[in-house]
Amino acid sequence: MIDKDKIKVLIVASDKGGKFAPFIEEQITALEEYGVVIVRYPVTRKGIVGYLQEVPSLRRMIKREKPDVVHAHFGLSGLLANLQRMVPVVTTYHGSDINNPSTLRFSKMAMWLSKHNIFVSKRNINIAQPKKNYSLLPCGVNLTLLQVSNQLTERVISILKEGKINVLFAGAFDNVVKDPQLAQQVIEILSHDVEQVNLIELKGYMREEVVMLMHSCNVLLMTSKTEGSPQVIKEAMACGCPIVSVDVGDVAERIEGVDGCFVVKSREPVAIADALKKAVVFEGRTNGCERIIAMGLSNEQVVRQLLTIYQSLNKKR
Repeated sequence: MIDKDKIKVLIVASDKGGKFAPFIEEQITALEEYGVVIVRYPVTRKGIVGYLQEVPSLRRMIKREKPDVVHAHFGLSGLLANLQRMVPVVTTYHGSDINNPSTLRFSKMAMWLSKHNIFVSKRNINIAQPKKNYSLLPCGVNLTLLQVSNQLTERVISILKEGKINVLFAGAFDNVVKDPQLAQQVIEILSHDVEQVNLIELKGYMREEVVMLMHSCNVLLMTSKTEGSPQVIKEAMACGCPIVSVDVGDVAERIEGVDGCFVVKSREPVAIADALKKAVVFEGRTNGCERIIAMGLSNEQVVRQLLTIYQSLNKKR
């Protein structure tokens, strides 16, 4: 069994301006708090050809660092990580690598080669149909970060409109996968019954500002065409923000039993607008944080499960 105070894990994931995606960074922080030694391999090239060009460099790092486990995030990173057979690989699939047919084929290769596969939603498991050695384990939420002061920054204050219904859109307006056009149609319908509606684009904010918005907005709206286990939903739950979402990813499973949160089976704007009205009338904070803890989805709880997976791989070596 790996001693958690000595385990070394090499994280392989796409480079995001000198860092990994925020949910990966938060998982890394939680692992380090448990005494795990983290080594990073940021993938800077793009596309399947670019990833394949990273193989020699990754192999050199593995020989130099001698990690106990390689943990890759997303299917292409998983395929890259498995083009060495010196160290066992755990691959986490986050949704876009399963829902997109053009990348699913590479993810399936990574699944076949990886010693263990992690999926963030049951829906993704149903699509991928893994044969063995897999777990359902969504990314966790940093509950410490979500306990912020009520002191809003000037930028957040300027975005929030006093006297209006502030609706936080779960994504950027230029991201077609998030379907901002549908969100705009919903807001237009809602505006007929509620005079003042302010739709806020979730783009370009610092992590603390995102938390402030989630604490301050009346409701979070998700209209995505596809998702895995959207982190924004879990973060909104932890902040007690009411949620309205189309039935995508694992949202229905996550917000089940959370007051003030609604999943709309239809993608009809009128149906979504009706749900938004109910969320606005709720006028309060939800019990989402309690639900996060009950599901075992704090970062601390998720990391404990990750350590169990890492330890099981070491036994087999």
